[in-house]
Amino acid sequence: MGDSIDRAIDELKAHPALPRHVAVIMDGNGRWAKKRMLPRLAGHRAGTESVRATIRTSAKLGLSALSLYTFSLENWNRPRLEVDGLMRFLGEVLRSEYLELAENNIRLRAIGRLGMLPRETLDTLDETIGKLSGNTGMILNLCLSYGGRAEIVDAARKLAAAVQERSFAADDLDEKSFRRFLYDPDLADPDLLIRTSGEMRLSNFFLWQLAYTEIVVTETLWPDFREEHLLAAIREYLGRERRFGTVREGAGDDVG
Repeated sequence: MGDSIDRAIDELKAHPALPRHVAVIMDGNGRWAKKRMLPRLAGHRAGTESVRATIRTSAKLGLSALSLYTFSLENWNRPRLEVDGLMRFLGEVLRSEYLELAENNIRLRAIGRLGMLPRETLDTLDETIGKLSGNTGMILNLCLSYGGRAEIVDAARKLAAAVQERSFAADDLDEKSFRRFLYDPDLADPDLLIRTSGEMRLSNFFLWQLAYTEIVVTETLWPDFREEHLLAAIREYLGRERRFGTVREGAGDDVG
């Protein structure tokens, strides 16, 4: 399996249309645990290997960025014991995976309403981001305490403040200038979004950024997601034609 995966990576990384930024909605941890009559946190822990495999393979492919929908704003409404366990687990993973991230020259970023994170978790996150800041490779972007609508609202608040402070003129507002108020304006929009577990929804993720992103949904639950599933999703992406609203000469009148 290892040799075949490596050959597939070498083949795909040479493709001129390889996606630069891949985003993943990591869904199915709870269902994976339920099927095994285990607590939900067991599913999240089992998903660690999926995270590791996805990061490692993405770095080998030479992607510019990988965004993982790690913890949504809505997730704060889950039972307190689960939320507390997830926050502790996040800190553990950041500490345990630091060396591999460093060895793979990966830069770490995080976006969302990060001030809602527990102080210990936020300190560990900030420390890890700082220690990896000198790297020059792929960006690993963790979406934490994140919601797509919240990002747009927060951007609108920043915009309103900038107009009030006279550092931005409202007449200059367009889609390009609005981007500067997003959580990470320098992060390119995802080329490919992968959602695991077969659910056909965005779950309030990257609502601004996904306007022309290709979406691949797999029935695989997140704890079972491995290198071959990522590579299969990228192959499906490479088989599509991205038009960004334009049409080829002689093509039909479809919108996308």
